[in-house]
Amino acid sequence: MTADEFLRSLQKQVAPVYLFLGPENFDRERCRKALLEKALPPEDRAEGLTRYDLDETDLDTVLDDAQSMSLFASNRVIWAGSAEGALPRGRAVAAASDDEDEGGAPATAIGRLAGYVKNPTPGITLVFDCSRYEFEGDDKTKIQRVQKFYSAVPVQVELQPYSPAAARKLIQSEAQRLNLRIGEAEIEMLIEVLGADASRILMEIEKLALFLSGERAVTEQDIVNLVPNARASTIFSLVAALGRNDRTASLESLDVLVREGEYLPMALTFLGTQFRLALVAKEAGLTNAGQIQAYFSKQGTPMWRSRAEQVQQTLSSFSREKLREALRKIFETDKALRDTRPDDRTVMEQLVLALT
Repeated sequence: MTADEFLRSLQKQVAPVYLFLGPENFDRERCRKALLEKALPPEDRAEGLTRYDLDETDLDTVLDDAQSMSLFASNRVIWAGSAEGALPRGRAVAAASDDEDEGGAPATAIGRLAGYVKNPTPGITLVFDCSRYEFEGDDKTKIQRVQKFYSAVPVQVELQPYSPAAARKLIQSEAQRLNLRIGEAEIEMLIEVLGADASRILMEIEKLALFLSGERAVTEQDIVNLVPNARASTIFSLVAALGRNDRTASLESLDVLVREGEYLPMALTFLGTQFRLALVAKEAGLTNAGQIQAYFSKQGTPMWRSRAEQVQQTLSSFSREKLREALRKIFETDKALRDTRPDDRTVMEQLVLALT
């Protein structure tokens, strides 16, 4: 279930055992607070929460505690972090190979966990929390292994990273709560700069609200001045200018990056990504931002509306041959940035001149 589904389920009842999965800390904190408020009466909150780290404590110790009665609190929440630490690894896997289930975990550990789930201790809420792994990429198989190990736990809460659309709603909601006036362009910029990270978005929105105190609306310059890494927005300006085949604007954006001390190889990485996305979109026959957003989202590549519009602008400004040539030039520029050369700016200016 999602974090929102978990919060709604708490209104009906608290389950005896949960598994929290995923890296999204904002939703994890929301769920943790709501669970503690629901599971622990005020008189039990001081003594009723016990924390374990399964990188340092074995699963048997946690289950022994869950099956014990406390003298100090009739209701308890046991929070077992680093849940992935309970899985066997290295020599433990080899030793357990003769006695393990299809999930690769010792049958005794899985059997005891399953037995506890079937007959949990009244008044105890046990939470296994795995925050180390992502749901995609190299971590996907790791998180699937964690899910299999804890398959006996009936309620698994997936704390997925925020999508650009969800991040936009969060910004709008928080801005309204804090009486902060912010336009669509500035919202898109925040999402770009912060990567739809909910915790960082909340912190930066609060910072902007305190700085402006309701006197005026947020501007792009406010974000550049106050939000860490907002200089990256100038890189997107360079991408957009190259996409329009605008040499003057491209050189001006490059000048801003140099004056602000931007690491130019990083800017080149953004450019390479932009042109690769545009080439893929061109070869897939995509013609508008909506198609581009839908196509890449389906492929598992994060793509929000403003980024899709940038890609559409680039592919409409460059032919397929020009895009391939641009990627060759970017590759050559990357090599030049690593070699002995006059300076990074000269190398990047040569790239701009070649592409516009």
